[in-house]
Amino acid sequence: MHEINLPEVLAEVSAECDRYERALTGNAVAELDALFWSSPTTIRYGASENLYGYAAIQQFRAQRPGKGLEREVLRREITTYGRDIATSHLEFRRQGQTRIGRQSQTWLRQAEGWRVVSAHVSWMD
Repeated sequence: MHEINLPEVLAEVSAECDRYERALTGNAVAELDALFWSSPTTIRYGASENLYGYAAIQQFRAQRPGKGLEREVLRREITTYGRDIATSHLEFRRQGQTRIGRQSQTWLRQAEGWRVVSAHVSWMD
C-alpha cells in the first residue's frame, strides 16, 4: 500500500512544481526540457497539440513563442503516492483572459530527480 502525501515527498514535489511554474512563465526552455523525462514514452497533450516522446516535446518548446506565458495559478493540488510517484493538477488564468486553463502532470522520481512523464493542458470554454 502506498503512503499518500508523505510530508517530505510532498515538499520535494511542491518545490519541483514551483520550479516548473517559474521556468514556464519565464520561458526557460532548457529548464523545462530538464524537467521532462527524456523518454520516447513521455507524453504531453497541449491546448492545441499532441506530443509523443521527449523529442517532440523538446521541439515544441524550442519553437513556441516566448511571450504571453504569464498566468495566475488559481488552485493547485499535489498528491504523492509513496516516495516515487506524484500527480499535480492546477487551474490557471492567463493575463487578460477570463477562461480557466487546467494542467495535469504525472511526476516520477528518476535517478536525476523528479521528472514529468505525462502532462495535459486544456481550457474550459
